[in-house]
Amino acid sequence: MDMLIAYAVLGTFAGIMAGLLGVGGGLVIVPVLLMLWQADGLGGSQMVQLAIGTSLAVIVFTSLSSVRAHHQRGSVLWPVFWRLTPGILLGAGLGAMLASSLSQTALKMVFGIFELLVATQMLLSLRLSVRTSAKRGLPGTLGMGLAGGVIGAVSALVGIGGGILTVPFLAACKLRMQKAVGTSAACGLPIAVSGALSYMLLGWGNTQLPANSAGFVYGPALLGIVVTSMLFAPLGAALAHRLPTSALKKIFAGFLALLGIWMLGSPSLMALLL
Repeated sequence: MDMLIAYAVLGTFAGIMAGLLGVGGGLVIVPVLLMLWQADGLGGSQMVQLAIGTSLAVIVFTSLSSVRAHHQRGSVLWPVFWRLTPGILLGAGLGAMLASSLSQTALKMVFGIFELLVATQMLLSLRLSVRTSAKRGLPGTLGMGLAGGVIGAVSALVGIGGGILTVPFLAACKLRMQKAVGTSAACGLPIAVSGALSYMLLGWGNTQLPANSAGFVYGPALLGIVVTSMLFAPLGAALAHRLPTSALKKIFAGFLALLGIWMLGSPSLMALLL
């Protein structure tokens, strides 16, 4: 019961931050799950894969409400979504395969470095950019397939919905920011579905995983996080209009940086956070 409460608290925080700052919960869910499991003595040689797979399964549910909200506002460009989706589906499967083949240490390093890069971008308010022709806008079929593949692979590798990659790409392709964000939210669904299913299949029958796991997806954590994150994401969105989000974004970036350092294995920080 104590762990279910912890999962619910994690989902509450992740949901509020997602609604408030537009930052996907995977960057928080994965390292915090590992902290909780380590404190609870939940062992295993592939706990990082289990945390990432669980994070993607959470995103399947949370992205549904996000897509619906953006669609109602008319901010999803569905033709662009469908052009990116084949590459996303393939890339997410390949990203999950790569993650399942890595050691826990290597995968934690990949995640930690990625999280530090995201934190740096948020702290310095850097704008990620992709070079595209101003005249062409969106690339052709091959370019869109490659872009979707990269977005899907990186997102599945670290357990995120891909907005940190998709939004800059679409914005660089001359889409209005509102449309880029809405379309990116829609793209999070195939990333999460393909990634979560891949992690489930790749971990199926693994006897080192804890009970109540469906492959690399841990049921109790999925349930606890999904319920509260979906309940509290609208609260975060409402607070976004009342709170100084630019300052909060920098504070949250600092928190992400601490999590990234912990993932890279700092013993002193590990003791502080636990």
